[in-house]
Amino acid sequence: MTTYRNGEISHWARTTPRPALRTVATLPHEVDLVVVGGGLTGLWLAYYALVADPTLRVLVVEAERVGYGGSGRNGGWLSPLLPGNRAVYARTSGIDAVRAFQREMLRTIDETLEVVGRERIDAGAVRGGQLRVATTPAGVARLEAERAGHLRFGYEPDEAVMLDAAATRARIAVDGALGGMLTPSTARVQPAALVTGLAAAVEARGGTIVEGVRAESLEPGVVRTSHGPVRTRHAIACTEAYSGPLVGERALIPVNSSIIVTTPLSDDDWSRIGWEARECLGDAAHTFVYAQRTDDGRIAIGGRGSPYAFGSGLPGDGAMPVAVIRQLHGRLRSMFPGIRMPVAHAWRGVIGVTRDWCARVHVDDATGIGHAYGYAGHGVTATNLAARTLLDRIRGRQTALTALPWNDHDSGTWEPEPIRFVGVHAMYRLFGVADAWEERTGAVDTALVAKVGARLAGLHE
Repeated sequence: MTTYRNGEISHWARTTPRPALRTVATLPHEVDLVVVGGGLTGLWLAYYALVADPTLRVLVVEAERVGYGGSGRNGGWLSPLLPGNRAVYARTSGIDAVRAFQREMLRTIDETLEVVGRERIDAGAVRGGQLRVATTPAGVARLEAERAGHLRFGYEPDEAVMLDAAATRARIAVDGALGGMLTPSTARVQPAALVTGLAAAVEARGGTIVEGVRAESLEPGVVRTSHGPVRTRHAIACTEAYSGPLVGERALIPVNSSIIVTTPLSDDDWSRIGWEARECLGDAAHTFVYAQRTDDGRIAIGGRGSPYAFGSGLPGDGAMPVAVIRQLHGRLRSMFPGIRMPVAHAWRGVIGVTRDWCARVHVDDATGIGHAYGYAGHGVTATNLAARTLLDRIRGRQTALTALPWNDHDSGTWEPEPIRFVGVHAMYRLFGVADAWEERTGAVDTALVAKVGARLAGLHE
């Protein structure tokens, strides 16, 4: 029987060298900026703050290890997808603001890759695009509708391109592919390597990172931690799905996203599959999956699986149910039948989801306290843009970034338990039923139950 690792943060973290635990006997008494959270948002904020002013005293406090949360566990898609529902942002801020948001997300991919190159971060970055594959007529119709939405909300025609079945399979030989949509701007990265390299860049510029220190509260002028208080002018919570204790337990919920990675595939198998451009691969199902071809010749594939734990439970070190592992492995084998690809490692993390699925960036000018959260699975790119937006707001600047619609966005609050547990699981159950119905019937239109689920969840545009 084949055995595999389960949990242990992620395959990315296990295979990325990192320094010894960053501990200190005592914390600084006073600094200029305290960043809470050693993930991508917090490290990007620290990095850009030090680039803007190398004399700043910047302290990053992380309760576990750098990259312990979603930043070290995600699927590695540096994509232009907005962290939020475009229709919601358009209702609150206007369509031109959403288009501006989209253009900034596209530019942020360039910005991220430029910093990765400049700081010599070996994150396995390859810009092969993002290929969404449809295996049902309804899926093809959804991709066409999605592309129309992309063009309405800020993409140029060559930034989202429809492909027929032959062109799709020529890129990646997904069994049963009827068509696809290519987003050329997307890049693949190894997320733990990115976060580890970024932490090193922060320290090289004079920033201080401490691990194993938990921020207990952010108050005007002071951050109270498990290791004592630190006085500061600005305190920014960059804790994404772990933000509940600092911003309000019902402001967002942690939604599980699960990933498996295979053993390395043979050269013969890769020649059958293709995937030579290292595209980020997704599908058009309601219960969608996301995947990448790794630097060491494996396939990593993720999906929601068991989406939400009662009471906003967190995944700890990332062990996941065997049933979810089998589900993801089954999806992978259905995409590439006849290919031998045993599971080598399985893990899960959480993404932050607000009630309307829109992200929020905020800094209170009076108190100096701020936060960013709610990326809803699109954080690899959004973290960089959020950090630069936070820095502009900290510095009191009015810029194109501070005018984007996620600034001070009010998503409302989630329902109390057990309503939200039942609601989230009902939504995913409806999506699963819809996928099965579309596959069984060959329907051209999206199943009604999926439309109902999307409307109940606030996902429809």
